[in-house]
Amino acid sequence: MNSKSSFSRLFAAVLAGALAVPFAFVACGDSPNGLPVAEGEDSSSSQESSSSEMLASSSSVKPAESSSDRALSSSSSEKSAQSSSSAKPAGSSDSGVCTSCDSYTAADPILVENGGKGSVTTYGSITAKETSLGGACNYGQTNIQYYAAIHVNVSPGDDKGPWDGGMACGGCVHVKAKTPDGWKEVTVRITDRCPDADCGVDLGGAPASDIMGIQVGRYYGEWEFVSCEGVEGVWGDSTSIWVKEGASKFWSIIQVRNPKDAVRKIVFNELDGDKTYPLEFVVGTENFWTVPLEILQSEKSYSVVVTYRTGTDDEWILKGSDLAVPEANLYLYEHRKE
Repeated sequence: MNSKSSFSRLFAAVLAGALAVPFAFVACGDSPNGLPVAEGEDSSSSQESSSSEMLASSSSVKPAESSSDRALSSSSSEKSAQSSSSAKPAGSSDSGVCTSCDSYTAADPILVENGGKGSVTTYGSITAKETSLGGACNYGQTNIQYYAAIHVNVSPGDDKGPWDGGMACGGCVHVKAKTPDGWKEVTVRITDRCPDADCGVDLGGAPASDIMGIQVGRYYGEWEFVSCEGVEGVWGDSTSIWVKEGASKFWSIIQVRNPKDAVRKIVFNELDGDKTYPLEFVVGTENFWTVPLEILQSEKSYSVVVTYRTGTDDEWILKGSDLAVPEANLYLYEHRKE
């Protein structure tokens, strides 16, 4: 081997060793554009690729955001995400489908505009589907199949529920409850008051069967007060004014049976005079109105106007003495104003 060849090989070895140091640094550290390069990757290839990417993207790079811009952007994103989440929580659904539907936790009902939400329970037999016996509304035996009791209280003993001393009587309620098959709905007439502090609506047999099937229990439900007009199953007979047993020309109280909705007032107007007699709602004897003595002891004829929570009024033409007859049932169709 001549000295010239030896020198050439030595120089090549030294040069290769010197160049190996920067290439090794890139291979094990960060690439020039800040992206990590995997070990074993060809260094020169990585550098060329990185340079190409930087050149290709340089024309589209936006001006650097300030820290305040980034904070504002982040805050807006978070607010947007929070708003989306609160609008429709993950996994939420209004389908009404539930599991263990008959085991809703007992709680005070919640009042909402024109209704409420909370427990939906049942009384009576869901198999026999008996008709209502009139309940605390004092209707006596009826032919009403779709009936229910409504809550007296919101919190125990506060009397802030819609029962209101019997003013809810005769009104209808549209009830829907969550079941394994989703929301199920039914419309019922109020004929009774709930016995239980955590009650919302307590369904009679037939409507309970429609919602609960054979799995009776405490369900979550929502309800809204509606008119009874045109609703099947809530009518036991024709609309009438009924006089309570024991009535005489010295005392009488009356109620409206099978009304269009809950009664809000009853007013007697003289047909041959200008006197008007708004009746007072009886306190203690629920769902009755007191007839003044002056009317009971008169043979005059009166226009009797019944105003409902919803819908149009009904009007009877009656003699005062008609209201002094015990258990008289004065049908609207027989005494309607011509």
